[in-house]
This record gives sequence, structure tokens and C-alpha cells, in this order.
Amino acid sequence: VQLQASGGGLVQAGDSLRLSCAVSGRTFSSYNMAWFRQAPGKEREFVAAITSTGSTYYADSVKGRFTISRDNAKNTVYLQMNVLKAEDTAVYYCAANSNIATITRSDRIDYWGKGTQVTVSS
Repeated sequence: VQLQASGGGLVQAGDSLRLSCAVSGRTFSSYNMAWFRQAPGKEREFVAAITSTGSTYYADSVKGRFTISRDNAKNTVYLQMNVLKAEDTAVYYCAANSNIATITRSDRIDYWGKGTQVTVSS
């Protein structure tokens, strides 16, 4: 399974951005998908997840502002980010995991994509 994230960029506080993660392989629909982020000098942290059946989970810091979704026909997972803040600045990574119980744990992820940089200027 290979994951390719895209859509990052430089935006101003209050703006919106949508990240995409294209996934190779015929078993995409069976995977639980997630987004993590890592800011300079900080550990990688969970942002949002969507299960193979469509249930969603969010970190408290992004709840109400970010929306995760998936399109199984396109083997793609999305992260819509609204009302961006300077503290959202980080490299964002998409992840795939077969075990929903560990989808929020960066040390238990099955597959990682390369990150995409999101920079929010204040």
C-alpha cells in the first residue's frame, strides 16, 4: 500500500485548505484512514480518522474546524481544514491502519505517506 499526500501550502489565518491522500492498492475500502501532523520540535500527533465504515474521530484541537472524508471509488481520503490557525502549522501525514483500535497511535500505524507542509501565517 502506498500513500501520497498533497494539497499543502501557505495560507493566512482564517483561510481554508483541503488535503488529499491518494492510496494505491485494491483494498483501500477496507482500511481505516487517518491524518497526523508534526510541528517542528514536537511529536507527531493524531488529527483525524475515518474508519472503513465511515465513522469519524477528531482531536479536540481541530474538532469543529476540520472534516475528514473518503471516496472509495477514487481511493482517496481528504482533510478539509477551515478557520486555520497559526498553531495548525505542521507537516501533515496520511496514514492507513487495519486496526481501528490503534488508529490514533502514531507508533501503531501500518502505512505512512510522505508529508505535505501546511503553513498558516498570522
